[in-house]
Amino acid sequence: MNILQLRIAYADTDQMGMVYYGNYLTFFERGRTEFLREVGFEYKTIEERGFFFPVIHAECDYYYPAKYDDLITIETKLTELTAASITCSYKVKLVDKLLAVGKTKHPFVNKTLKPVRFPKDIREMFEKHLENDKVESEK
Repeated sequence: MNILQLRIAYADTDQMGMVYYGNYLTFFERGRTEFLREVGFEYKTIEERGFFFPVIHAECDYYYPAKYDDLITIETKLTELTAASITCSYKVKLVDKLLAVGKTKHPFVNKTLKPVRFPKDIREMFEKHLENDKVESEK
């Protein structure tokens, strides 16, 4: 699990003074980027090898609004691993108050956007950080 703290900027809020709902997906992306960096596999390294992780599914449930200048925490976990995709889950909190939860699914694709199996080193790295022991067989 990766934990990232982020201070809410004025630009993140809407006219009501609350974080605009679409910004939570950006928070998820920031959390995922830091998760990959923490486990030693930055996005740019993956892209330099000719691979990408587009988002094919995103969901978010909102419970309580964040506001300008709040210091939020984004918890990111790798919760599902298949032969050619990952799913990450997220919790956004303000101190101990749960603001939102969500998840995103990402296929592993090459430069032509064709889904491909993970290279052995990438798969092994993900297996080490999978938090719910859900690993699909190689089929």
